[in-house]
Amino acid sequence: MVLALFSGGEILLIFLVVLLLFGAKRLPEIARAMGKAVNEFKKAKDEIVTAVDEPAKPAVTPTPPPATPPAPAAPVAPSAAPAAGTDANKPDSTAPRS
Repeated sequence: MVLALFSGGEILLIFLVVLLLFGAKRLPEIARAMGKAVNEFKKAKDEIVTAVDEPAKPAVTPTPPPATPPAPAAPVAPSAAPAAGTDANKPDSTAPRS
């Protein structure tokens, strides 16, 4: 630990210097920002460790469904409609005239 390198008097001296430099109002903001930075660092470290420890998973690509042939067309029944090019309202030219 880092605290093992410093004795109680040295930590107090460092705290007083930081207090004089930044002031009492900014000190909680700085401590909060440092805490967030440490948490983000730990999260990133844990993600890297789990990524390295886990075996590589093969990439799974979705396979398209098999193609189905189109359904056969239904047969068309003959209708009583007049042939193309004729008008249903005109009299039939082949019928005898009276």
